[in-house]
Amino acid sequence: MSTPVARRTALITGADSGIGRATAVRLAEAGLDIGITWHSDEKGAEETAEEVRAHGRRAAVARMDLTRLPGAADTVDELSAELGRLDVLVNNAGTGTMTPYLDLTLADLRRVLDVDLAGPFLCGQRAARRMIEQGDGGRIVNITSVHEHQPRVGAAPYCAAKAGLGLLTQTMALELAQYGITVNAVAPGEIATPMTGQEDIDVHTVRRPGIPLGRPGDAREVAAVIAFLAGPDASYVTGASWSVDGGMLRMGPHAGSHLTGDEWRRP
Repeated sequence: MSTPVARRTALITGADSGIGRATAVRLAEAGLDIGITWHSDEKGAEETAEEVRAHGRRAAVARMDLTRLPGAADTVDELSAELGRLDVLVNNAGTGTMTPYLDLTLADLRRVLDVDLAGPFLCGQRAARRMIEQGDGGRIVNITSVHEHQPRVGAAPYCAAKAGLGLLTQTMALELAQYGITVNAVAPGEIATPMTGQEDIDVHTVRRPGIPLGRPGDAREVAAVIAFLAGPDASYVTGASWSVDGGMLRMGPHAGSHLTGDEWRRP
């Protein structure tokens, strides 16, 4: 008698809306059972779970508050145990500020660094240890931002955290490769999500002249890249940062040369 093949599972932090929800649904479509975490929107998380179950996959939901470390990382183990294993971790939960550097407090800095950097660090450890114990590799995808690569006025803690997560991704990739675990970053640009106040809009109706593709992105476009990195076709891809930004990062000095005033100095 052949041994049944274990069902693959993914855990996505901050999957109550936006990129997290789109990723949960995309991976469910690909045949994975899904662990969903939420911080403040339990209803949104349950709606995500309903969409996952509509694709015939199991969904498990738990609250995770990444300002409460290290205990919050226990949720990775709890959801993995409930689902039976863990094959993919997507560190998507995040927060930020739009506060001038001189007005920031140490508490502001620590909150953003905990959620956007220390949280993924600890969740990644828990996931990697479980994947190593399982013995058949795994995938970790860290959601950074274009601000992993370029700064933004008013977002000093966010930029510092995302840049740190980008280099953490590279170090994780080097150290975990021996266990068959790949680690990559996905760096979204402006995406129509609750964070940008644009959820559930048709992105093709919004004009963004400063972005080469001329519009913001849709969360499902980011989820498609995450799904590739979580799947078998990306088995030889590790340690990279994948920008999903409509060409925003390529503008560089070209965008700067077209500024006509000092508005950019304000958050």
